[in-house]
Amino acid sequence: MNFLEWLVSGSIAVGDGSLSVPEVVGNVFGLASAILGMRRLVWAWPIGLVGNVLLFSVFASGELSNVVSEPLWGQAGRQVFFAAVSLYGWVRWTRLRRARRAGGVDDGRALTPRWATWSERAQLLVAGAIGYAVAYVALERIGSWGPATEAWILAGSMLATWGMARGWVEFWLVWILVDAVGVTTLVQAGYYPTAGMYGFYAFFVAMGFVVWWRAARASSRDLPTPDGSSVPSPEGAHR
Repeated sequence: MNFLEWLVSGSIAVGDGSLSVPEVVGNVFGLASAILGMRRLVWAWPIGLVGNVLLFSVFASGELSNVVSEPLWGQAGRQVFFAAVSLYGWVRWTRLRRARRAGGVDDGRALTPRWATWSERAQLLVAGAIGYAVAYVALERIGSWGPATEAWILAGSMLATWGMARGWVEFWLVWILVDAVGVTTLVQAGYYPTAGMYGFYAFFVAMGFVVWWRAARASSRDLPTPDGSSVPSPEGAHR
């Protein structure tokens, strides 16, 4: 078995059982993407794309779990959405990074986080409700393993990824709610590496929220002018 075959269909012996290579490696790429996203680096998006492809193959097959035989279409479907939004986020963050560099800011980061406006939050809530309803009906009809919980994981993941692309601090809070449901669902379905990674994500999600919250708070402070007065920062004006 060559490396590519091992990456796509290999297994890692663990005690009396084994772990799926694409499931483990896909989640490692997902974790790396989350860490890079916390640091607001453009590489978060292409790294995440690799993990999306690997995890889609895991959940769409339904054969890598020793507990359930049905595909987890909600989990597989969100990888497709992740890939689409990752392309959008990659392009958007690249443009923002270039704009910051052209403006004299060369810290390597793509953007300054901000809190979403109340209008944007309302849009997220509406989109989340509609997304959950549509996902539930679709997953139930195609025979996914757990449509009720998978629908939330799918809809919540969509909102969180979109919020990250837009640079909203709230996206970390949405991830916390997604992970809370995801860990239980994946353990019951027998996808232990992914369930463990969800639990491990919780630490980085909490850290990411604090990092982005502090950056947003710092950007909203008044900036001093040469005469000693102050003016609101451009980032803070979005709040």
